[in-house]
Amino acid sequence: MRKGLIVLLAVGILQTGYCQQYQDMTTSHLPYKDLQQLSMDAAVADLDQDGDMDIIIANEHRPNILLINNGKGKFTNESATRIPQISHDSEDIGIADFDGDGDPDIIIVSEDDKTNELYLNNGDGTFTDAGDRIPVTGTSNSVVIYDLNLDGAPDILIGNNGQNNVLINDGKGRFKDESIQRFGKFTDVTQDLTLADIDNDGDEDILVANEDANRILINNGKGFFEDQSADRLIYRSQAEETREVDVADIDGDGDLDILYGNVQAFVPNALRQNRLLLNDGKGFFSDITNTHLPKDDNRCFGVAFLDIDQDGDADIMTGNTNGARFGGMTPFSVYLNDGKGKFTEASTNLLPESAAGRGFDIDFADLNGDNIKDLFLSNRGSQDLLFFGKKP
Repeated sequence: MRKGLIVLLAVGILQTGYCQQYQDMTTSHLPYKDLQQLSMDAAVADLDQDGDMDIIIANEHRPNILLINNGKGKFTNESATRIPQISHDSEDIGIADFDGDGDPDIIIVSEDDKTNELYLNNGDGTFTDAGDRIPVTGTSNSVVIYDLNLDGAPDILIGNNGQNNVLINDGKGRFKDESIQRFGKFTDVTQDLTLADIDNDGDEDILVANEDANRILINNGKGFFEDQSADRLIYRSQAEETREVDVADIDGDGDLDILYGNVQAFVPNALRQNRLLLNDGKGFFSDITNTHLPKDDNRCFGVAFLDIDQDGDADIMTGNTNGARFGGMTPFSVYLNDGKGKFTEASTNLLPESAAGRGFDIDFADLNGDNIKDLFLSNRGSQDLLFFGKKP
């Protein structure tokens, strides 16, 4: 059979909808009635160190939620006995062994109440509040973890409405504010930070996704950054309000390309269309949105590169919230990569019809121990969802 005919048959099978690779396990494997709250972000890690992946959820204006895995992807809400139950405007999560005792700790940054939450693991998946170790406050929306000064201890970077922060770890989970020295003095309305070695020099640079102009901060190799956005980025002539930024090598050429997930929420007349930027190999970017990414008018509060169809390349999934005042129920979107960085919409082909809500975060990990990655979808103000992956 000729190759072209094989491709046509494969496309035809996808269009019939018979290739769904995910099964909705929400009602059987989640404490689903507990997960109809205001999930802003989730993170997956083996928090109790029993060999399977647990889930921590940043719950806006409510106590955060900790779900413990039974090893087969069935989760129990053990928040009340494992993590302090205090309400904050929780937004984003980072996980690392901050105090050097061999177990994963948690930081959750908060927005309106300007409280950054640090929870140290007691060694058994229960956590103690150590927020007094964080020396900064801010209207915070994003956190990432990286050993900036190469001393073996994870440091913390926080994205704020205002000056973004760099906190240097002393190796025992106590932090020093070195924001100005390492970032430079500038203010943004930052919604997301992403680490990526975009210039291929062996260290992590930082992509800053803003409600105003996005930035690229280049690492000098020692954890000090220079804003080189004007030289490296292509800016739109229209307003762009970016909620999230992710990176992947979409065309298989060995460098990291950029996806901006865009909304129109707080910036008047912002263009919703997501943007796809191609790396030239040295960290300079061209805009290939019009030729390589389908048009959309979604408000994408969550975007992720992930190999959702298990064919070896990076696809795209977006969590959308299109209703007025963050209401309504909007389907998640899936865009499949042709292997060369060109994407085709396939939202209804791989996912169950229930893949809808007010999508804010997408986690892709093996949750039931079968070596196939699953999906946990965080929906702000609607039901969080759990889908198990199946072999294609």
